Amino acid sequence: MKRVFILIFAVTYIHSFAQTQFITKGRIVFERTVNQHKPFEEEGGENEWWKEMMKTFPKLVKDQYELKFNETRSVYKLEKENTDNKYMWGSKPSETDNVINDLSNQTTTIQREIFENTYLIKDTLRNLEWRITQETREIAGFECKKAVTKICDSVVVVAFYSDQIPVSAGPESMGGLPGMILGLAIPRMYTTWFATKLELIEPSTQQLNPVQKGKKVNWAQLNTELKKGMKDWGKDGHRRIWASSL
Repeated sequence: MKRVFILIFAVTYIHSFAQTQFITKGRIVFERTVNQHKPFEEEGGENEWWKEMMKTFPKLVKDQYELKFNETRSVYKLEKENTDNKYMWGSKPSETDNVINDLSNQTTTIQREIFENTYLIKDTLRNLEWRITQETREIAGFECKKAVTKICDSVVVVAFYSDQIPVSAGPESMGGLPGMILGLAIPRMYTTWFATKLELIEPSTQQLNPVQKGKKVNWAQLNTELKKGMKDWGKDGHRRIWASSL
């Protein structure tokens, strides 16, 4: 009887310890899903040319991204393009894009391809006004809390973060929450990001400091340049500016 009690106590203790462990370094794999058809359906789904396009290209395209992180730094980039995907214009991911968030110095450095140009965006970390709700969701084995904010003044962003990973980072340049963002959805961009697995590894200094290049701008300069170049693009122009602002 005494042995049974000790065994039960040990199992309970181990389970409790596992639940209260905090993870401060590792590698997270995200699956990004884009609905390619939705913009065309919004613009006028009865257009015959668009109908033929939607027959040719799949509705959803999915690609894998990775986020390597430690207590002070995170790097987000494409891990593997799905070679079976057939991308409509503007949906194909870039193999050279990456996001470095320096959590110690509160800065972000982003290499981003936008059409024929490569930009190097250097600025402070995003100062997003998050509203944390009571809703929760399990993602990749972690209980996550829901939070909501906006980018570009009116574009709603829904995030799910885990305070069991107390690193204020996430996919793209999203962060600013008391834990790692494991799920992200931007309805007006018809795009979601969800973690599929976490590996408990310690990224090397080299992995956390990839070489970057491009035309140096900050967020305000990039936004001004894109608005000027896409002023006559209508809704499609807005969506591309939103995507460039992630």
